[in-house]
Amino acid sequence: MKKIYQAGILIAAALVFAGIACIQFRHHKPQRYEGQFFGCFDTVTTVTGYADSQQDFSKKLELLQDKLVYYHQLYDIYHTYDGLNNLKTINDNAGVQPVEVDAEIFHLLKLGKEMYDKTEGRLHIAYGSVLSLWHEYREEGLKDPLHAKLPSQAEMDARAAHIDIEKVILDEQSSTVYLADAQMSLDVGSIGKGYAVQKLAAYAREIGMEHALISVGGNVCAVGSRADGTPWRVGIENPVLDSDKPYLAAVELSAGCLVTSGDYQRYYEVDGERYCHIIDPKTNMPPRYFASVSVQADDSGVADALSTSLFNMEYEQGVSLVEEMEDVEAMWVGKDGEIRYSSGFKVDEEK
Repeated sequence: MKKIYQAGILIAAALVFAGIACIQFRHHKPQRYEGQFFGCFDTVTTVTGYADSQQDFSKKLELLQDKLVYYHQLYDIYHTYDGLNNLKTINDNAGVQPVEVDAEIFHLLKLGKEMYDKTEGRLHIAYGSVLSLWHEYREEGLKDPLHAKLPSQAEMDARAAHIDIEKVILDEQSSTVYLADAQMSLDVGSIGKGYAVQKLAAYAREIGMEHALISVGGNVCAVGSRADGTPWRVGIENPVLDSDKPYLAAVELSAGCLVTSGDYQRYYEVDGERYCHIIDPKTNMPPRYFASVSVQADDSGVADALSTSLFNMEYEQGVSLVEEMEDVEAMWVGKDGEIRYSSGFKVDEEK
């Protein structure tokens, strides 16, 4: 009887301690952490989220970095990687043979062709021949600013003869991509990063991050709200970088994303004129409509494609496109500083 009594005491004590542990667990609040890494898509990635410890957050950050490195390598047009067919592999085989690719390349290119149609060619994944020409001149201009110059019209016309989107042959059954023109090349700089960020946000949820904000350069994606249920507040950068007002406005995100394209970070100057990295497929020149365009949408790949496309359009055409689409809003900053919005864009102007 004494042994039974003692066992009962031990069980009761265990239940009390278990109850205390449960109460403590229920009242434990994950802490907010932030981490960064560099190299993917040639920009800084910042992740803000919640975890029980720094160690736990660091493990998740490492997993996110590994995933983003994978997408970076897939969409790389400059380097090859052992055992991986990427965009460079496709470009190297232009006019030669189809290339079997990962589903994440195939689906990205499929989205790229869809957005080409939706934007009337302002988003152009087969525009690599012209973009590479401008890239060469921009790199030389940055190395030697005093002798910076523009591509000639003859050079641009020659490259533009090899940008037919219909010659990007996607075979879904065999998961292959074939460029039917030996001198054409793919460049997904206008959509690839956004697509990757969207996939990264989905992966964050898979590894247990229910409240996080992911920023890859100008692409920001919310994975749920902040831990207290309030939305994340994301600033829209002022394209006038030396201004005493670094942000023009802020938007609130509990889901979805905000993507900004502009002329104020990647550019070079020729005879005192700025020429940015975004090139309009209709003119083969950098557009001069806006200083920046920001797009808020549910999908980061779509938002990335649209921010580039709207940057290449006059406001009237761009706002008409945005108003036709569901769950898409935009903000335009003119060269003169004028700010315009689509009808549903909700913003807090920075004071």
